[in-house]
Amino acid sequence: MKKILFIALTVMVIPSCNKQKVNLVSTTSSNPWVKEKPVSIEQADTTISFDITILTHNKAQVIDGFGGCFNELGWDALQMLDTAKQNEVMKGLFNSEGLNFNICRMPIGANDYSRSYYSLNDSAGDFEMKYLNIDRDKRDFVPYIKQAMQYNPQLKIWGSPWTPPAWMKLNKHYATLADTKYNDLPVNNPGISKFTMESNYLKAYATYFVKYVQAYHREGINVYAIHPQNEISASQIFPSCLWNAKELNVFIGEYLGPEFEKQKLGTEIWLGTINDPSFEKMDSILGNSASAKYIKGVGYQWAGQKAIGETHQKYPELKLMQSENECGDGSNDWAAAQHTWGLMKHYFNNGANSYMYWNMMLEKDGISVWGWKQNAMISISNSGKLVYNPEYYLMKHLSHFIKPGARLLKIGDINALSFVNPDGEIIILIENPLKETSVKTIRINDKQIKLSLKPESFNTVSFHLQP
Repeated sequence: MKKILFIALTVMVIPSCNKQKVNLVSTTSSNPWVKEKPVSIEQADTTISFDITILTHNKAQVIDGFGGCFNELGWDALQMLDTAKQNEVMKGLFNSEGLNFNICRMPIGANDYSRSYYSLNDSAGDFEMKYLNIDRDKRDFVPYIKQAMQYNPQLKIWGSPWTPPAWMKLNKHYATLADTKYNDLPVNNPGISKFTMESNYLKAYATYFVKYVQAYHREGINVYAIHPQNEISASQIFPSCLWNAKELNVFIGEYLGPEFEKQKLGTEIWLGTINDPSFEKMDSILGNSASAKYIKGVGYQWAGQKAIGETHQKYPELKLMQSENECGDGSNDWAAAQHTWGLMKHYFNNGANSYMYWNMMLEKDGISVWGWKQNAMISISNSGKLVYNPEYYLMKHLSHFIKPGARLLKIGDINALSFVNPDGEIIILIENPLKETSVKTIRINDKQIKLSLKPESFNTVSFHLQP
């Protein structure tokens, strides 16, 4: 009897042990990153209607990764913390247990979240770039990036200038528009804040990029890509410079590309960062054989989102990046996360391979020296208090789970995104924007799961399909 009873109990236990479970993490504004009770996955009931249908063979572009931007004011905020809290912040951004950021941006010279105007060579007339240096960066960006690399040694860095050195521009100033704080600007038409399109300036500027890459390499930091200009169509009171398509074709095709080739740099050249909604403008560059042969990808941000879909359709071989998450107004609230979620869906559904946040961390008020209040994933107060804002958790709902080399799964224009990791793991991020619980039934090939989503929440499902 004991033997028979033992066999009977074994038969009863096996089915429950083999029942597959699905991991679920949820975030609401008041209760972030909750590991919910696992959900069962079952055979699909083909007689019902599904809210989301995922077919794992329906793959789209490869996902290269996620990241943010290293800025001086972010570094200053980090220095307000003791060593333990600094480690907590950097681990939360770059470690695999946190956001697992693997591709990050840095400015080449001053940007709108620098402490002041500067470039890597402010010696007017130094066309040979003898006096180019990264001395200021060695105090800030080099230690900032190296601290991040302690948590992710595979971190990839790309750079872009907000402006060339002022002496290389027609208006001889870093910015485009005058303001009350920096009132030493020449009174010029905004269009005059452009690069001086003369051969000696163009050649010198190509050398500027080469020496920037080489200087960082000597510090043990490999710059894997550069974008020649941040927001080519932006006139700003902070560092900025306007470029049109013809000018970019000349600079990339006749100077920058050949100089990178001559110096045997492995650094990629991207067309970016593009804030212009005109695909025709981008097409006139990407279709130009002289410059296009050097361009490995395109970085789009802000109004550039309107051109990314057509770019992906016509140039499917090009890498595409959302190069700067829209910065908000310092609210750091749930509505900001919902706006970013809308951007994520648009960019990934239109071919983006990577997604960059803007300010990873700032002081609590997030105000630049030019008076612009912006969002950050992490806010840091003078007392050393850390606040992980809703956008931090939204980024984590993707970047923590999605590994480099994953593929987007096409599921249509719905309030969800789905990916498959290189090891076959399925990732689904779903928002419930409603003020009440929402029940969703999802079909994955011949299986199904049923989710009960908390009101106003982001939710990530992760699992491996079993036969």
